[in-house]
Amino acid sequence: MLLNFHDSANIISALANYGPPKKCLSLSEKWVILEKVLPAPPRRGRYRLSMNDSEIIRRDLRPALVFLSGELIAVPIPLEREVVILGRALEAEIRVNDTQVSRQHARILTEKNPETGRDEYILNDLNSRNGTLLNGHRITKEKLTNGDKIAIGDTILRFDLLDEIDREYQRQIHRLISHDDLTGLLSSRSFFSELKREASRATAENRPFCVLMMDGDYFKGVNDTFGHLTGSKTIEEIGQAIMINLRTGDAAARFGGDEFAAFLLDAELPQALVAAERIRASVAEKEFSVVRPGQTSLTHHITLSIGVSSFPDDSSDPIELVEMADSALYRAKREGRNRVAAYRDLDPSELTRHLPPRRA
Repeated sequence: MLLNFHDSANIISALANYGPPKKCLSLSEKWVILEKVLPAPPRRGRYRLSMNDSEIIRRDLRPALVFLSGELIAVPIPLEREVVILGRALEAEIRVNDTQVSRQHARILTEKNPETGRDEYILNDLNSRNGTLLNGHRITKEKLTNGDKIAIGDTILRFDLLDEIDREYQRQIHRLISHDDLTGLLSSRSFFSELKREASRATAENRPFCVLMMDGDYFKGVNDTFGHLTGSKTIEEIGQAIMINLRTGDAAARFGGDEFAAFLLDAELPQALVAAERIRASVAEKEFSVVRPGQTSLTHHITLSIGVSSFPDDSSDPIELVEMADSALYRAKREGRNRVAAYRDLDPSELTRHLPPRRA
């Protein structure tokens, strides 16, 4: 069963409003709720349902680790390989950005039980500095069972055997946590998490990238003139204008209010300035919706100021890059708004230097 975005919103709303907040829903209870919000399933599904006795036969159970804390909270990571390494290293299959985690901290090995023919999942500590805990006990090697809690450093993960509904449920829970509900862009927390990962990758691979900070000009006037519904619609449409001007792999976030951020992969500063100018022009030329009953044709205009910083020329620290881009943003505001400003002045040779196309 494939679920679209609108289905997902209904799923989360329905499950969130079901029963006491701490109630653990069984699959049969989830299905009763999901039947009300999902389109009819295909005739030959993966489930045999008998609502009289709540009998459900689950198939296609797949192993996964679900983050219960840290930057990737609620993210289900499928265990698709025979050997999966957990650690801080870039090459780890499940990378945990936690200073208390060793580079190669633990391993999950899939083994076939010769008697039952079923897969079993074995957790091994790899002589880590701070150890691996399973359900609160330090271990060296243990077999995992459904629901086991694994703690490495300050990060907690749960080993789960997930069916199709569970996997979709976890993905949508993560989306709610990691994305801004108005624009669909990343939340500020998720943006910083992705930015830190990109900085580590760019350092290892010697690749540049740039950070953009963006802010609406005189946005308060939109709320004062047209009302807060129009203001919210304007923020949503600015987010759309930003996304359609980014490449696959780039990331954008809403920081709050009318403040946005983005990072551009494999981009030198001149390339980032071109991309930022494209975003600025797109917003300046757009007719934004005015939300008023019976006046659907009304529109208004707003502009965007943008600041840009570059890795590694301005800084190799992701937090500093955001601060530098923010400083450049306020420089653009001071110089008249509706413009793009870089944190540092470009040398004329940088503007004329031939640059290879950005890698996809």
